[in-house]
Amino acid sequence: MPTATEPGPVHPAPVDSAPVHPASRPLEFLRRRLGWASCAAYAAAAVLPAPGLWLRHIHGLTVGADLRVGVNTTQILLASVLFTAALRSCPNALARMLRSPRILLVGLGLHLMAPLLIIPGIALALRCSPDADGGSGMTAAMILTVAMPVAAGATVWSGGGRGDEPTILGLVLVSTLISPLTVPATVGALTPLLSMEYAHTLSAAARGAGSGFALTGVLLPCAVGIACRLVLPGSVTRAVLPTAALGAVLASLALTYVNASGAIGQFLTHPRPLLLAAGACTAAAVCGLSFAWGRLAVHALRLETRAGTSVTLACGMSNSSAGAVLITTAMPDRPQLLLPVLAYSLLQKLAANRVMRARTTRAAA
Repeated sequence: MPTATEPGPVHPAPVDSAPVHPASRPLEFLRRRLGWASCAAYAAAAVLPAPGLWLRHIHGLTVGADLRVGVNTTQILLASVLFTAALRSCPNALARMLRSPRILLVGLGLHLMAPLLIIPGIALALRCSPDADGGSGMTAAMILTVAMPVAAGATVWSGGGRGDEPTILGLVLVSTLISPLTVPATVGALTPLLSMEYAHTLSAAARGAGSGFALTGVLLPCAVGIACRLVLPGSVTRAVLPTAALGAVLASLALTYVNASGAIGQFLTHPRPLLLAAGACTAAAVCGLSFAWGRLAVHALRLETRAGTSVTLACGMSNSSAGAVLITTAMPDRPQLLLPVLAYSLLQKLAANRVMRARTTRAAA
């Protein structure tokens, strides 16, 4: 026991923990509630669609004296999501994935097989409905939705270490780059399920899906994000990543709001409850089967948990915004066909949120 003249035992001074980035807490808050936040974006589109409708249009921006540039807000929001996903992905992990592309090829194959396995059963069930066109309209909307590439928003759901980010980013990139080939092929394989009128319209719309969007809307922001990750010092990257990730989540929610604003208003002004119920049920069936297909395949192939989570997201999450654009362009006289697409867009986010919550729960156990 120490005396008055003897010093007591010396304890090391407590070491301060690393400071928490200001964006970390709101980022984690949103990530845990992305499903509810997506529902809130839909509610905002229903209550206040005017800002979203304004943002959907291309606006001119004057640069200098004579140059005028068109600004597409949805393209900017999508580019910010993909840029951040590329910035977060480790270049070495992307290189390893390209050298050993098994998971990438498996995920791509499962994503492409999903509509071929699911849509025929949905079309058969819809033929028993009292719909005047024998369910061809709903089936056509679902074909154009699930035939699309992997949704860029899937990169947001797999963020924060909950999924394999290089894998999901690679699936978004590759599925988009080959979409000028895969979308017409998938639509062509499924058009025998439709009436002649819808079959011709869908085939023409699928052939018109060019590769310009794949280059400027997907490849370019990903390439810039990877280049920034390679060029910037590690300390700078670590400092900006939380803010960039928060911005990507907010951009994804803003994109959801803008897309929903373009279609919800007309259905609220002329409500058709039976059509709404049919569209929601059809979308729920396709969405549920797509995610179930991904999970069953992941278990059967015994994929590692994080890679399996990303592959499941790739099977269930399609670029419904691109599908909605094709439907609007090809069939402007049938706005009711956007109902199942909008429902699918929301339901796939809720399903992704459930997958991520289950993944987090298993990791914590």
